[in-house]
Amino acid sequence: MKSPVHVTGCLVMVLAWLAPTAFSQALATDAKRLTVWDIHLGDTAGSIPDDYVNYACGTDGGPPSRPLPNFAAFKTCKPDADGLHEVYFEYDDEQEYVARALQNRAAIMRYAGTTVFEFPIVASVLFDDSGVVRGERMVTDPRQQVSRDRLEFWELANFLKQNFGDDPWTCKDLPPADGETPVGSRFFKNRCEKTVSDMHLILEQRFFQKKGQQYVDTQPAKEQAQAFESATRFEMYDAGLALR
Repeated sequence: MKSPVHVTGCLVMVLAWLAPTAFSQALATDAKRLTVWDIHLGDTAGSIPDDYVNYACGTDGGPPSRPLPNFAAFKTCKPDADGLHEVYFEYDDEQEYVARALQNRAAIMRYAGTTVFEFPIVASVLFDDSGVVRGERMVTDPRQQVSRDRLEFWELANFLKQNFGDDPWTCKDLPPADGETPVGSRFFKNRCEKTVSDMHLILEQRFFQKKGQQYVDTQPAKEQAQAFESATRFEMYDAGLALR
């Protein structure tokens, strides 16, 4: 989080204590916060509003690496196999500070973290060498403690399918790797694709236990509640881009 944002957050908490009615109105009427959906294929690095925070070079949907001042510094990031520069970013958290100062639970849920459909995500934008957005990536993020439990992360794929229309997704169930087993009666490991409105969409869903994972460790016997893989990975590309 940028230091100015931190200072702003502290001031917001003090002012909210002094004038809760005014801040409640502000939260309701002036609460537009840019999200990943406000960045579009074809946008340029210089045209995207600098209303996000914690820019960094991306790591294929993983944690951030080298910090960046903004999207315009995308060339600092090494291009991937498709020649694209991945820039990680997070949502501005000022509205979250306001909501927490007001103890507004509904608003906290709305503005907490970097999310899609209330699922925490690692968000990143993929720029070509000329600075044009050619792709976007969203991967469920277990680092963030928000409204969705990691057990549910595989369900984000279903929300995304509905968002872009269930048909005509082309889906393929992938076979279990060595040692992969269902979580209870459920096993999801698939990859779906579709092209719509000049966008090529790739969606991967995971829910299973990996080799060596089990709910109960017999020595000594205790519950291993986090011993499973639950994830959604979504990528959106310019349909004219030839992916490797």
